[in-house]
Amino acid sequence: MTEKITLVTLDMAGTTVLDDGLVERAFGAAATALGVEPGTPRYDEQLAYVRATMGESKISVFRHLFAGGEERARRANAEFESAYGRLVADGHCEAVPGAREAIERLRADGRTVVLTTGFARVTQDAILRALGWTDLADLALCPADAGGRGRPYPDMVLTALLRTQAADSMRQVAVAGDTSSDVLSGTAAGAAVVAGVLTGAHDEATLRASGATHVLASVADLPELLSRLEDGR
Repeated sequence: MTEKITLVTLDMAGTTVLDDGLVERAFGAAATALGVEPGTPRYDEQLAYVRATMGESKISVFRHLFAGGEERARRANAEFESAYGRLVADGHCEAVPGAREAIERLRADGRTVVLTTGFARVTQDAILRALGWTDLADLALCPADAGGRGRPYPDMVLTALLRTQAADSMRQVAVAGDTSSDVLSGTAAGAAVVAGVLTGAHDEATLRASGATHVLASVADLPELLSRLEDGR
């Protein structure tokens, strides 16, 4: 039987928010702005890296792609965030079916819910406004809120615990996300439940190989999973 889970951290894009290729489209705009043309070997190589690192802090991704040039990395990140924001403003932003209801049920069950992202604060806020979610969760965190390091580091999960004081130990914390970096972040933090979901970037084999304790079809299944674990079922 699992201890009562009192704190749940949920990833956004791919987990509670449908990505629908927006990350790749925004990356295309950023790469083009920095002179990396679609269809070239360098573009394809960079896109493959973006896909492999879904869920990580975007500025960290761009630092890798444009190694040796912090100014270029920051410019790429700004172009990316701007392009993603335009896509959101144009209506290309939807919740994963059942995500809102899952968050509402988690909170109704007495759990504190924190939304986390690898995006910058401006993009995270734009998504929350577009969905009408500004007051849906107890807290929303981006890498800058946790000292600058995003996933796969455990910092955002631990910051959620420190900021909310909603759990007495990591045995009372659950983490859910759609990428290996989400899972690695949860396991590094020592969360009792680290659930991978299949609505985003990575498949079941990848999520389990990264250490997921459970793999769910959707975050909509998370409230029932936690209830079953606590009941010993």
